[in-house]
Amino acid sequence: MTLTERFINYVKFDTQSAEDSDTVPSTAKQTVFAKYLCKELESEGLDDVEMDEKGYIYATLPSNTKEKVPTIGFIAHYDTSPDCSGTNVKPRIVKNYDGGDIVLSEGIVSSPKKFPELIFHKGEDLIVTDGTSLLGADDKAGIAEIVQAMCYLRDHDEIKHGNIRIAFNPDEEIGMGAHHFDVERFGCDWAYTVDGGDIGEIEFENFNAAAAKITIKGVSVHPGYAKGKMVNAARIATELASMLPENETPETTDNYQGFYHLTHIEGGCESAKLSYIIRDHDRDHFEDRKDFMKECVKKLNAKYGEDTVTLQLNDQYYNMKEQIDPVMHVIDIILRAMQDCGVAPKVQPIRVGTDGAQLSYKGLPCPNIFAGGVNFHGPYEFISTHVMQKAQDVIVRICEITGHFND
Repeated sequence: MTLTERFINYVKFDTQSAEDSDTVPSTAKQTVFAKYLCKELESEGLDDVEMDEKGYIYATLPSNTKEKVPTIGFIAHYDTSPDCSGTNVKPRIVKNYDGGDIVLSEGIVSSPKKFPELIFHKGEDLIVTDGTSLLGADDKAGIAEIVQAMCYLRDHDEIKHGNIRIAFNPDEEIGMGAHHFDVERFGCDWAYTVDGGDIGEIEFENFNAAAAKITIKGVSVHPGYAKGKMVNAARIATELASMLPENETPETTDNYQGFYHLTHIEGGCESAKLSYIIRDHDRDHFEDRKDFMKECVKKLNAKYGEDTVTLQLNDQYYNMKEQIDPVMHVIDIILRAMQDCGVAPKVQPIRVGTDGAQLSYKGLPCPNIFAGGVNFHGPYEFISTHVMQKAQDVIVRICEITGHFND
């Protein structure tokens, strides 16, 4: 089976996760694909293939060297985003892309005018959707590349490598992918998530993240008799929102700049609720942002009465750079592998979280490398077969370099 065939086969499975679920995996259809994947790994000859009760898949490609070298791992998630339908995905290959518009379906056109990333893949074969669903390259491309790389190493015994562990997990798209990952069972010295975007991307810096939920208690009185009595919760909600810097939002920031993001607001005179996410790459600035929000709440309570405004603030994840800096050889290996494979490395901060960030804080250093997909989570998603092959090549080369770690 070719890499492209494997990927196209995978994306035909609907594996959307669901935020409002209390099960793991969050949807039963993820388990259908996970069981299929386990059987495929067994048929390809991998050892120790197992799926735990929460849908986490683990397997091993055994060492073929007598040298004692580190055990490394490769990780990808098999759920797709709830943001766009993953049902009845119909991938299509655009051969030798000419750099122009791609008509996905009637009225839905993927154009380089809107998506300039397309131009960088002129002359390559692109896999696109039919405009009615996402594609699922995030992250079935990563799974296909990892599996294909293991098959390549299996068939090329002249490439010496140590034990290689692979793992595939559910529910990454709803922020739960690493929550039940068994680092001890995985048993690796370090690992790589293959869940990045376009060719060459390497990510080992991500946001520190917190979630803030604010509840406001008002006093509802007839507006004709409200003076000195009414406390309008909805108006206080807008007052709080106005206290946060208007130039520190997702739509006004990029690169290393942090932000406050209002994700939800509702309410009336008697009560109101706001939900924010707080993000910053710098840990000190991150703590300052949380303190500033606490101070805003304190000022409003001083103005409108104690306990009018309550704040629930929870950290979500932290910048993995703090965990990667002491083991930079993990990054050096990626850089060497990419250069050896003719891939220009693009080291960049990621303005989201990754499973790798949470795993790094669980004791498994785990930077993120490219899988090749572009325009994730929507009908304009595409991936280049050329980039997929380069991702497979990089995985193989990482294994080979680590197989000579002590040379």
